[in-house]
Amino acid sequence: MSYVQPSQDEFRTILEKSNTVAVVGLSDDPTRTSHLVAAAMQQRGYKIIPVNPKASTILGETCYAKLQDVPVHIDIVNVFRRSEYCLEVAKDAVEVGADTLWLQQGITNEEAHAYAKEHGLNVVMDACIKVIDAVVQPKRS
Repeated sequence: MSYVQPSQDEFRTILEKSNTVAVVGLSDDPTRTSHLVAAAMQQRGYKIIPVNPKASTILGETCYAKLQDVPVHIDIVNVFRRSEYCLEVAKDAVEVGADTLWLQQGITNEEAHAYAKEHGLNVVMDACIKVIDAVVQPKRS
């Protein structure tokens, strides 16, 4: 199954239905892209859940070592990891019952895409969630 980028309407639907974004690979360094993007999403009203085994808090939120440690439902698993780690993250996202696997701009992995789709997740690859959110302007409650 070949990957096709969601339409603007599909992006809008994913974002409107989402409140909780677990950011895998979120850095505590405020100059890193993951930190900047997560901070912007937090300011837009999304609940950010940092997933980084080397930090205790990021952006004022409790950090978790792995997705399986997160105690609430995850709408979007936003991935800031190299492509070769994405299949493992996709498997974790399926295991925890996430709704969407979102690989950030510059990140693609066809195996992760196929696995997540096969298990009913929405999949986004090679797209910045901050940019898409700004473009499609989902209604935030």
